[in-house]
Amino acid sequence: MLADLGRPVVGRLVALAPVLFGITLLVFVLNAIALGDPARAAMGQRVDPDALERLRHEYALDRPLPVQYALWIGRLIRGDLGMSFREQRPVVEVLAERAAATIRLALAATVVSIVLGMAIGGIAAARSGGAVDHALMAVAVLGISTPVFWLGMMLSLVFAVTLDWLPVSGYGDGDFPHLVLPALTLGALHTGTVARMTRSSLLEVVRQDYISAARAKGLSETSVLGKHALRNALIPVVTVIGIGLADLLVGAPLTETVFAWPGLGRLLVAAVGQRDLPVVMGAVLVFALIYVLGNLLVDVAYLVIDPRLRDGRAS
Repeated sequence: MLADLGRPVVGRLVALAPVLFGITLLVFVLNAIALGDPARAAMGQRVDPDALERLRHEYALDRPLPVQYALWIGRLIRGDLGMSFREQRPVVEVLAERAAATIRLALAATVVSIVLGMAIGGIAAARSGGAVDHALMAVAVLGISTPVFWLGMMLSLVFAVTLDWLPVSGYGDGDFPHLVLPALTLGALHTGTVARMTRSSLLEVVRQDYISAARAKGLSETSVLGKHALRNALIPVVTVIGIGLADLLVGAPLTETVFAWPGLGRLLVAAVGQRDLPVVMGAVLVFALIYVLGNLLVDVAYLVIDPRLRDGRAS
């Protein structure tokens, strides 16, 4: 199977090259427009004009934007994201300190959305048209519609303040109790979407003839859905899970801010407020790269689930 996957995966990696170039260009232009003069913001309003010019020259901020972009790309290829204005340290070091916390939170939130979303969607499909189906879909819509920051504060109020079961905020020593509320908050953002797609996809698959044949053999509804229908219903669900990475990346700064989680999202919010341009560009670039790689993993999952896609036989 690995040999069959090799050529399609390489083709997708080659196709990512122009996408990554476009991301770097977009990140640079948007940050240049949105953040104004980062040198003045970094040094404050009362600053010696000579010192300000020296800082601009040091970071090539006095050069035309195309030259700044070319210099930035050159450093980026070498793995150099520049120096933080505020911390006077390499941006790579600043990001590396926060990346592990964000990856841990994103993985936990993804697991929450997959487990809860597919369970809710599967139960709703098995009870299609009934009260249980309507109740679960109402919960799914509520999960999609609820703002992340509000849900985070309500979960903290109930489980941390009122019941005193879990920590209110913080990372602790990286222990599991500190991860529960942020993961539930961020995962709920996407659980409803996964649930609705799982239900819709399963209901479409169960209309097929082979499902009717399985039922005619006397198999239980749980066996029919779990063993026969679920695999063929997975591709739309996997697509939604991959697209959901965007939701997780958008929700990460809010979730990390509410729970004082020391991740990239909270770092990005602080860097924007401080006009720390190199850190902002580095963090946004990392988020974009995570999203692109996540979609690559979704493409690989397609090839594993449906072997026909490996040689283009499936439409």
